[in-house]
Amino acid sequence: MNHVLNSDRPDKVALVEGDNAFTYAQIEHCIVHFASGLLAGRGDLKEARVAFLIPAGVDYVTALHGVWRAGGIAIPLNVASAESEWEHCLTSAGVTQVIADKQTLESIEGLCDRLSIPISTVSDTLTDRVSPLPELSTTRRAMIVFTSGTTSKPKGAVTTHGNIAAQIETLITAWEWHADDVIPLFLPLHHVHGIINVLSCALWAGATVYAMPKLDLTALCAQVAADTFSVFMAVPTIYVKLIDHLETLEDEEVEGICEGFANMRFNVSGSAACPVEVFEEWRDLTGQMLLERYGMTEIGMALSNPYRGERRPGYVGQALPDVVVRLVDEEGGIVTEEGTPGEIRIQSPTVFLEYWGNAEATEASFVEGWFCTGDIAVIEDGYYRIMGRSSVDIIKSGGYKLSALEIENTLLAHPQIAEVAVVGIADRTWGEAVAAVVALKGDGDMTLKDLRGWCDGKLSSYKVPKQLRVVGALPRNAMGKVVKPPLKPLFE
Repeated sequence: MNHVLNSDRPDKVALVEGDNAFTYAQIEHCIVHFASGLLAGRGDLKEARVAFLIPAGVDYVTALHGVWRAGGIAIPLNVASAESEWEHCLTSAGVTQVIADKQTLESIEGLCDRLSIPISTVSDTLTDRVSPLPELSTTRRAMIVFTSGTTSKPKGAVTTHGNIAAQIETLITAWEWHADDVIPLFLPLHHVHGIINVLSCALWAGATVYAMPKLDLTALCAQVAADTFSVFMAVPTIYVKLIDHLETLEDEEVEGICEGFANMRFNVSGSAACPVEVFEEWRDLTGQMLLERYGMTEIGMALSNPYRGERRPGYVGQALPDVVVRLVDEEGGIVTEEGTPGEIRIQSPTVFLEYWGNAEATEASFVEGWFCTGDIAVIEDGYYRIMGRSSVDIIKSGGYKLSALEIENTLLAHPQIAEVAVVGIADRTWGEAVAAVVALKGDGDMTLKDLRGWCDGKLSSYKVPKQLRVVGALPRNAMGKVVKPPLKPLFE
């Protein structure tokens, strides 16, 4: 199954890496010769797990597709992870081989030696002799992507070739991808945002990807100003950094960059909730209404604001093609009234197969064939609004169910606050009390009294934080999501 690599125009540039451009035909050549090297005379890898630690570029595409074409299960690793995190991925998935590049080889070579896992580079694996490649069905396991691990140890989510194709096709349809699109790729390539939404959608559509292993705002903005890109996808943190970067430039430079963004088809924000303030600042600067969407490692994308139609700040839109969504209350009943919160549950060919080696977790994540996301949302005027994770973002205080995300969005409007996370902490009177952890702009200070006074008239009294801690920065994972469990001990 030769999916996610377009073959309609083999001489078209598929990927640009630095000063080098690679056509679809050249990348296909690399993939076939790499897959043949992996097989080493065997007919099929038979779902052997092959992990790779490679930054964005032609070697990454070669490794990902080469593993697939050889019949293996691809496991992309986070190049920024600690050795203990790599070890968890390698051991829990039973990895049989690791592929690195020259830069990452030294970082993981010692671990592979200790675990007795063979390691090589893409160039070392390439062979001159081309082997017959196995036929692959849509039901065969294709990839293991480890979850963010914001509330527990990362689990390996297994997707089949059919799942991956469905995840790509729904976005190709909804966002109207086409072969003339050009997109920068600076997102991490161990999560679906980078792997599916950017890289795989572009290569499926026959578009062009500019690989940027490290995000350089100056270089990126220069390309934006030159109208290089037609599509742009980032996490909210990147949009904040871009807004801050523009404030350091001369007016003429800012005008050219903002015009470049304005000329694009659309800009997408995802992987974390986009604060309404950021949405509005970006709109005012560039004219672009950020297209916010919702997805997970286990399901790909499920909800999206429309490509053609109203994009509402603070909302993640409506169900994507071939995705069925329902909200379910705590008693298991289907939510039918707008404005009533419920857990998001999904049925779709995009939904993953299983957690690798964890049948108990797999079984617990499904109810009657519906995947239970653990995210709480409401529908308002036909659009879904995420209230947060049922485990960490829904605070039960004094009989109310409060959305930590709603409170965070309000607090972010405070002129002193750069970052904020709201958590619920055990409280004898309230059950859970609202507590805020903030990082401030500049060298100022903030007291709980100051914050509560500012909240007067902006939040209902029962939503106003009852405790406050000021920190230098909030802990985040590789996708920019705040990791909340370490914050609760601050209040003990």
